[in-house]
Amino acid sequence: MLESLILSLTVFALAMFIGYTVITKVPPTLHTPLMSGTNAISGVVIVGALVAAGMTDSGLSQWLATGAVVLATINVVGGFLVTDRMLRMFRRRERPDAGK
Repeated sequence: MLESLILSLTVFALAMFIGYTVITKVPPTLHTPLMSGTNAISGVVIVGALVAAGMTDSGLSQWLATGAVVLATINVVGGFLVTDRMLRMFRRRERPDAGK
């Protein structure tokens, strides 16, 4: 039991370190495509959390799975809002007709 907890915490710490290292090396021009890819991954997390919530009998597990669904949903919605805002910066502005 203790060995699996230590192993899980080690994997979690390494994943955080690797994730931070990878994200800080992304150039600014790739942030929008990276955000879109992250939204797709978060959608998979939502499906996995829903499956986990449906398969558990423990109340604590259901609460944790529900929390995972809520947090992943917030992440997806926020990602789409940020991506939409960034893409709106590249749209052409309509010029008012000066001659009419």
